[in-house]
Amino acid sequence: MSERHDLAVTVAGLEQEFRARDGVVRALDGIDLTIEPGELVTLAGPSGCGKTTLLRILAGFVEPTRGTVEVGGRPVRGPGRERGVVFQQPTLYPWLDVRDNVALGPKVRGVAKAERYRTAERYLELVGLADVAGLRPYELSGGMQQRAQIARVLTNDPEIVLMDEPFGALDALTRERLQEELLTIWRETGKTILFITHGVDEAVFLGSRVLVMSPRPGRIVLDEPARFSTDGHQVPPADLRALPEFTALTTKVREAISHP
Repeated sequence: MSERHDLAVTVAGLEQEFRARDGVVRALDGIDLTIEPGELVTLAGPSGCGKTTLLRILAGFVEPTRGTVEVGGRPVRGPGRERGVVFQQPTLYPWLDVRDNVALGPKVRGVAKAERYRTAERYLELVGLADVAGLRPYELSGGMQQRAQIARVLTNDPEIVLMDEPFGALDALTRERLQEELLTIWRETGKTILFITHGVDEAVFLGSRVLVMSPRPGRIVLDEPARFSTDGHQVPPADLRALPEFTALTTKVREAISHP
């Protein structure tokens, strides 16, 4: 596992409002949150509760109405290299092969071709795509495209990875396989990850810590530690999900979503 750094994410008094035709919509209300370096934090909640809005603020795409957001003690003023975003749908360029898509960030930064290809191939190997590096994105399945997007983000070497329901559009078997692969990536790289999901089971399975957000305006109504992502590599996933502790936490998360 690579060295973990000290870029904690700190959110204080965060509020977000949007103007709509019928007035002001309050999306987030009083979010206080700290994500420690190396955590894999999952965030669940009902549709429209502000999960993606929070992620976009952390990414620097949206300026909050009120409150502060800091990474490593520095205010977030916009996007930054220390933060990478994995979107719901793969954002790959169809005219580039998989290797060049993954190596695009280092190319833009002026990294020499041989070096950026070495880095890209390392992460393609990590996500299990080394044998399709020469294919175009449209020649890949949806799950493979999403893995390529993850590899592209990792090739930029961010310390914090923000993931916006990246497995939501995939079939159940592919989604479970990618969940296991994500945990392998997290353990091997030591990245700090915020993972947004609608799935209660997914939140509990992946998170070293599980958050639940209330219906709009979004507030954090549950913040629970979870051990399955850290201990689970020694237990088959099916057995892990059958543990009474796993069932108990999924029940608690589901109740927090249903009755915040």
